[in-house]
Amino acid sequence: MRVLVVEDDEKLARLIAKGLRENAYAVDVSGDGEHAIYQAMVNDYDVIVLDVVLPKKSGFEVCRELRARGSRVPVVMLTARDAVENRIAGLDAGADDYVVKPFAFGELLARLRAVTRRGPELKPTRIEVGDLVVDTQAQRAYRRGQQITLTTKEYTLLEHLARHAGEVVSRADIVAHVWDDNHDPMTNSIEVYIKRLRRKIDQPGLPPLIHTRRGAGYMLAADETSEGSTAEPATTDTRP
Repeated sequence: MRVLVVEDDEKLARLIAKGLRENAYAVDVSGDGEHAIYQAMVNDYDVIVLDVVLPKKSGFEVCRELRARGSRVPVVMLTARDAVENRIAGLDAGADDYVVKPFAFGELLARLRAVTRRGPELKPTRIEVGDLVVDTQAQRAYRRGQQITLTTKEYTLLEHLARHAGEVVSRADIVAHVWDDNHDPMTNSIEVYIKRLRRKIDQPGLPPLIHTRRGAGYMLAADETSEGSTAEPATTDTRP
């Protein structure tokens, strides 16, 4: 998943970004309210971590403007202000949750997982595609009961494909949700990571799960024909 961290304290922003990247998030960082609004409107984020006290526009103003523009991206406000009135103001501005500094990084991760599970449909924490199981809470993957050893970026790509199992996922969509602004679109990094995933998941003797649609993108499916209207959807549930 891709997250925008809006924090004007450069040291804290670096620490948050580092921790999130280590936990399979693609991270962009913004240091002021106006730039944050621009970033949020041109990129497709899964969640925003938003400080309240910011240059140019406050976190409250940023959140209100995003909601006024129709953005439904989940927002977790992050601030040193612990007064009840400020928490209420943040939620009234459109924030989905509120974390007070200083905070335990594990709590921030848990709140991000919670707000990104919400929405029109409850997102599953366990996704099954054939004999492949992706545990999105533990960030682990298993095939036929055997754990697959994945790097952080490999796992992030696999989870994104799994959340869209049976659908063709374009390169542009992968870049938008798995990589951040530092990604060079001229590189073949997506192809490299797809090849790595295939080597680990589609081992000899096992039915292939990762399929290429030339000119369109990639698909994770137990049956390569599952792109069609008669396809059986991937099994999902909301068990932790």
